[in-house]
Amino acid sequence: MLQRLGSIAAAGLLALGAAVPAVAQQPEPPAWAQGRTGAQANSPLAPHAPRLTATPVERIPVNNIRLPEGFRAELWASGMPGARMMTRGEDGTIYVGTRTIGRVYAVKDEGGTRRSRILAQRLAQPNGLAVRDGALYVVALHQVLRFDNIATTEEPKPVDLTAAFNLPTEAHHGWKFAAFGPDGKLYMNIGAPCNVCEVDESRHAVILRFNPDGTGREVVARGIRNSVGFDWRPGSGTLYASNNGRDWAGNDSPQDTLHRLDRMGEHHGFPYCSGDAWQDPGHKGRQCSEFPRPVALLGPHTAPLGMRFYDGTMFPEAYRGRAFIARHGSWNRDSKTGFDVVTVRLNEDGSTGTMEPFMTGLLDEAAGTFTGRPTDVLVMPDGALLVSDEDNGAIYRVSYAR
Repeated sequence: MLQRLGSIAAAGLLALGAAVPAVAQQPEPPAWAQGRTGAQANSPLAPHAPRLTATPVERIPVNNIRLPEGFRAELWASGMPGARMMTRGEDGTIYVGTRTIGRVYAVKDEGGTRRSRILAQRLAQPNGLAVRDGALYVVALHQVLRFDNIATTEEPKPVDLTAAFNLPTEAHHGWKFAAFGPDGKLYMNIGAPCNVCEVDESRHAVILRFNPDGTGREVVARGIRNSVGFDWRPGSGTLYASNNGRDWAGNDSPQDTLHRLDRMGEHHGFPYCSGDAWQDPGHKGRQCSEFPRPVALLGPHTAPLGMRFYDGTMFPEAYRGRAFIARHGSWNRDSKTGFDVVTVRLNEDGSTGTMEPFMTGLLDEAAGTFTGRPTDVLVMPDGALLVSDEDNGAIYRVSYAR
């Protein structure tokens, strides 16, 4: 009887328009927290918030940088909040992409003094840049913009190639690295839209190449979770790419990696396998033995981003032909690691490599603090190496005195 009266009362409330308490909806976790276990729910680990304002020159930590004997670091350019990936124009201008601040910078060397300006802004993660035939290509989240006659036009208007490239729109791991290959094709990465998940292997966790107008789309490599740096080895012309492993799998698992992409469309393991044959416990549909092993292990959660092979002549012979890799630095690890530039010395056939430290000093391991975040490297015509620092909005120049 009481149950029936309760039902009648509830019906009466509804008839009168009274509100019935709704079941509380759990908010979706932020993208970076996807894959976090219940035991990790109270973890203080989270991505480091980027600086969005210019760092005063006197606070840029160039004096903290440590290099092998004979090398020297100097501040080459500053005042570019969020500075990340770099490319060099045919007139010597250095173009710099960003992620969170949405800008593209242009840096000109005018008789030893560098002047930077904002070339484009209010874009969604315009991280990927490449130059060809006098045009600058800017690859943002899903946009592709071409700035023609970039060296001679003060305020260039972009040609919008977005529809032709038809890139995915997901923001998570949506920032791109872009470069023209020896074949004249425009290469770029598309990361996984998650921490770890099953993906469409033709759309995500891939490296692609296109004709410069967006036609001729081809999948160069699959199963690459998030590569934000690649280059072709001098002499062989073989493509190598850095790769970031998944988060929330422990302090030391999985390792970030360097891969050799010498077979078109080959699958490199994500989400099933990462690092040193580390089988993802949540994705056992395929085994590590099915995939090519990485060329080198780059440390767990070190976030290797920009990488270039050194093809200059300024550095000693031992460094020529090595891969230089900017390790942006860990957040998903109790003890920080990375925040540096390392080299990978490959064996003769390029199948394996050995990692060695090169540019250090921006991380205080004992205190767990950092003063800079190397993001990209670029070899200059004179053989010096530029290193971008996203945290300080700066570019360092590393040279060697014989």
